[in-house]
Amino acid sequence: MKTQSIYLDHAATSPVYPEVVNAMMPYFSEDFGNPSSIHQSGRSGRKGMDQARELTGIILGARYDEVVFTSGGTESDNLAIFGAVAALRDKGQHVITAKTEHHAVLHACEQLEREGCEVTYLDVDQNGLIDVAELKKAIREDTVLATFMYGNNETGAVQPIRAIGEVLREHGILFHTDAVQAANSMPISFRELPVDLMSFTGHKLNGPKGTGVLLVKKGTPLYPRLFGGEQEKKRRPGTENVPGAVGFAKALEMTAQSRAENVQFYEDCRYRMLDVFHKQGIDIKVNSTAPVKLSHILNVSFPGVNVEQLLMNLDMEGVHVSSGSACTAGSIDPSHVLTAMYPEDPTVAGSAIRISFGYGHSLEDTALAAERISQVVKRLQKPQPHAKR
Repeated sequence: MKTQSIYLDHAATSPVYPEVVNAMMPYFSEDFGNPSSIHQSGRSGRKGMDQARELTGIILGARYDEVVFTSGGTESDNLAIFGAVAALRDKGQHVITAKTEHHAVLHACEQLEREGCEVTYLDVDQNGLIDVAELKKAIREDTVLATFMYGNNETGAVQPIRAIGEVLREHGILFHTDAVQAANSMPISFRELPVDLMSFTGHKLNGPKGTGVLLVKKGTPLYPRLFGGEQEKKRRPGTENVPGAVGFAKALEMTAQSRAENVQFYEDCRYRMLDVFHKQGIDIKVNSTAPVKLSHILNVSFPGVNVEQLLMNLDMEGVHVSSGSACTAGSIDPSHVLTAMYPEDPTVAGSAIRISFGYGHSLEDTALAAERISQVVKRLQKPQPHAKR
């Protein structure tokens, strides 16, 4: 009999809402026209694109013309970072970020260094948070951009975005934040935050893969990374992905409408899972107890357990979780996030898994997954008998 699979890796990607699929379908067949065409078929595509942009702006608290559709979070991060630095190159070439950023940001910053820029990578505490006082010390006359993730994709720790933004605004420094994970658990108003650039992706919100948004506050200098047509006000040329934009906007709308209910469900799942671990008597460490956390992410270490063995055994038991960002799939390196949080204790990263809740499972599924995780951990933590010589 096949073991029931329980998917608890929603921070990696999420199943698409049926309503999102339904909203997208007409733009694959009936309203398939190129939005840049002036005939009726093109106008049908343009209408879908315009409605998606307007809805996205309303939900995220942005102006219609501040919404730039992209292919996902990575492109949004790259466009923000490279585009802003290129536009401000005459003013300076210094960027500030944190050691715990997503690789879409870290690798972009490493490329900037290869191109002659200087980047300061701030340390974080054991909750995964930067020290705003250290940020102030890192600011230089030639600092043009700072980029800090809103909510961490591995631990769920939420940075003090408003405090960071206020410091940067005082110094006239552009502020980009990767809000890819945050949009799932937190309401966001772009106009109310001291942020200039903000990245999102659809597939973390039960929307389609290959879709994303970069919000660009009006007046923010930004050079394109691609060159071609006039689309997205020349900020991101290329024939628009109308079905993707429509799907992104619909997923965002459904996420906003059900967020309060979903957050409560995520918190209930978190409590249920930790309760099972406690009752099973297994040794665990919850990574990051930040004052504000994304409710759908739980990162836990099991001392004495090898994470690769743990993931392999859990997969055989039908429990789908991860050891960190899905963008490092195939890597045997420990989580750079946990390594930065616990530099003196490499065993934390070496025994940690990320459990992330979402659409498609129940509290009962969560408890069953916790039972299976507990049994696997007990088996792996149990001392093995010495082989006979």
